[in-house]
Amino acid sequence: LIDPPFLPFCNYISPMTFFHNETSDAFKFDVIFQHDGSNSVRYAPYSANSGFYYVRANKKTQYLFTSLLYHSDLILTWDSHQQALVQLLAEHSSLFGLNVKVYNRDTSMFPGGWQFHRKHSFMKELVKGKTDSYIFHMSWTENKDNKLLFLRQLGEWYVNDACVGTTVHEILGGESSSVGVAPLVEPCCAIEPLFSCHYRDKPSKLPCKTSPPIDTNGKSFW
Repeated sequence: LIDPPFLPFCNYISPMTFFHNETSDAFKFDVIFQHDGSNSVRYAPYSANSGFYYVRANKKTQYLFTSLLYHSDLILTWDSHQQALVQLLAEHSSLFGLNVKVYNRDTSMFPGGWQFHRKHSFMKELVKGKTDSYIFHMSWTENKDNKLLFLRQLGEWYVNDACVGTTVHEILGGESSSVGVAPLVEPCCAIEPLFSCHYRDKPSKLPCKTSPPIDTNGKSFW
């Protein structure tokens, strides 16, 4: 399950090749999560991030997500589906034998916002294509506007501006009810990444030294 914006990284190896590998130790787990990066009590005990995770289709996981739906009041109260889901992971693991795996936040396979903001040495390797990362999840970011800007300067944004914050009807006009398969690909998907610099103190594919910092006293990434 994916919480946008999520993009395949580096050599664009599908993470499904990892999750479906029957010889991997990960194959025995019912749910596999990316680490949130934060070890706060709020997300204890697992610190699982709900922006990117894999779920095997079985009775245990069906019950897990049925329970999550039934706990929608907690999601509204805590203003976080992640917090509610982490609590249910602990409960279902204990009571029903749900096999849960959360990868260490230092793993290079599933990096996210923690690496982006805290591990610039890793990010330099990543933008050079020298890591074995399957995906990159832009978590740990205040709002979607900044997520878009961060991904643009990483060189990993492929959505044309005309399709950002726009409805299908606005993009396709009167044809929206009679189009065929994947009608948004041509108007919305760029062949090459849409790169632009925004903040010199955040990771970027190319140097952005003339851009302003976003953090107070932020040092240039390059």
